[in-house]
Amino acid sequence: MKFCVVELKGQSGAKLAVEKEGGLVVLDAPSSLRCALEQYGESGLLKLAAAALAKGNTTGSVVSMEDVTRWLPPVPDPRTFRDFYAFEQHVKAARAKRGLEMLPEWYEIPVFYFSNTGSLKGHLEPVKKPASTELLDFELEVACIISHDVQDVSGDAADDAIFGFLVLNDWSARDLQRQEMKCSLGPAKGKDFATSIGPWVVTKDELADKRVGPGRYDLTMLARKNGKEISRGNFKDVTHDFTKMIERGSRDVTMYAGDLVGSGTVGTGCILEIGTDVSDGWVEKGDTIELEIERLGTLTTPIV
Repeated sequence: MKFCVVELKGQSGAKLAVEKEGGLVVLDAPSSLRCALEQYGESGLLKLAAAALAKGNTTGSVVSMEDVTRWLPPVPDPRTFRDFYAFEQHVKAARAKRGLEMLPEWYEIPVFYFSNTGSLKGHLEPVKKPASTELLDFELEVACIISHDVQDVSGDAADDAIFGFLVLNDWSARDLQRQEMKCSLGPAKGKDFATSIGPWVVTKDELADKRVGPGRYDLTMLARKNGKEISRGNFKDVTHDFTKMIERGSRDVTMYAGDLVGSGTVGTGCILEIGTDVSDGWVEKGDTIELEIERLGTLTTPIV
């Protein structure tokens, strides 16, 4: 199933919906996927959605995509957002830019930082370029939503904790990030102004034929700037898969239903890595960035 949160023409407030035949079926559920998971549980929410899909919506029809007036983050209010650093190609390239070799510890543990859950943006929602940065960058990532509360899980139990996957853009102010990380702490201010997610959360059953291992799928990932493709990678190349991320994230602490977990940047998935010659410069006001992941959809962001 493909879940989203939208506002619709002629209806008040945000709605949790599932895709059907190129349209949407609105669910009688909270308008946040986190709250819906908390209220119904994963199996209960899937049963509710399956029943709604079987009969259409309450009027017996599917809502047209043309009636969507706004796409919101599918989980606008996660308790936590852990963003990992899990693709070796990107890590090597980013460290090389700073004249650094790879650390052996990076291969031993999937590392992450906590980002700002209060600045999440939806599909087509504009992002304001921070006044304090000259080097605005995107980051092409895949993310997952935690299905139920877990602690100290690994292997199959960690895989079971994945409700579904989505596209994530971890916007980065590279000059601010560089400045603060010289102080051996961060990233923080270089990241906290915006993270775009969506438009869909796609459940694992939709991706079963693309699964190449626990927490890992063969899905093409690409980025376009103003319509021009500037990046292409693949989810399957992740070094620390999502089961390892969840194992690390849940050690000695609870990860809650609706929590957001990012993979970190796929290889070539940012301007820092590919260079401004390939990207036609850093991201500027007036640009549009599209991040697309096979089966998960396209996340579009205009910069204002």
